[in-house]
Amino acid sequence: MSESRIALVTGANKGVGYEIAAGLGALGYRVGVGARDEARRETAVAKLRAAGVDAFGVPLDVTGDQSVTDAADLIDRQAGRLDVLVNNAGISGESGPGWVQDPTTLDLDVVRTVVETNVIGVIRVTNAMLPLLRRSASPRIVNASSSVGSVTWQADPDIDVGPIMAAYSPTKSFLNAVTVQYARQFAGTNILINAACPGLAATDFTGFQGRPPEQAAATAIRLATLPDGGPTGSFFNDDGVIPW
Repeated sequence: MSESRIALVTGANKGVGYEIAAGLGALGYRVGVGARDEARRETAVAKLRAAGVDAFGVPLDVTGDQSVTDAADLIDRQAGRLDVLVNNAGISGESGPGWVQDPTTLDLDVVRTVVETNVIGVIRVTNAMLPLLRRSASPRIVNASSSVGSVTWQADPDIDVGPIMAAYSPTKSFLNAVTVQYARQFAGTNILINAACPGLAATDFTGFQGRPPEQAAATAIRLATLPDGGPTGSFFNDDGVIPW
């Protein structure tokens, strides 16, 4: 079993996911770079290694049962356990001009596709990795959420939460609720699980609008490295707790 702390970051070949992997690597973690695309995955691994990170590629499609099972088997062979799981992979789904997803004209197939990745994919990966996480002395799970998943903020007309995204935003609310259910199930154990909002980050996901991805990765990295007895079942951004 590896002596280094082991982390898996899904969707880690670019953007915020890559920067989470880089940040954990800089702290001494051995990092599995989870990604579907082989070329992008291996490019990211090479870049991380060039920066001094002990990184390895993990072929991973969060929507595929066999892919996720194979990823867990690979990590078991490579390291024997998992200390940190960051469920970062996510999609926004098709939208109209200005990122709008109008609920009155929404294609239900778009909803199904986004839920499959953003919610079911997180459950699929988390449950597959749980046996490995349970071998860790201080397992941490971080789910990449968004402030647009805050129903409290969405319902407040005085808070600017961006365009109406009737497929994407509710999946983050769903993910937040699932995170709470895991926290309840893990009560009394050493597993801490929280949701992290990166804020608007300048990646291809946002059309490169927002702050640098390395800044957006900070909250997830902090939650991934919480001390024993830290918070669990909560929703955070850089400023602290976000209302559900």
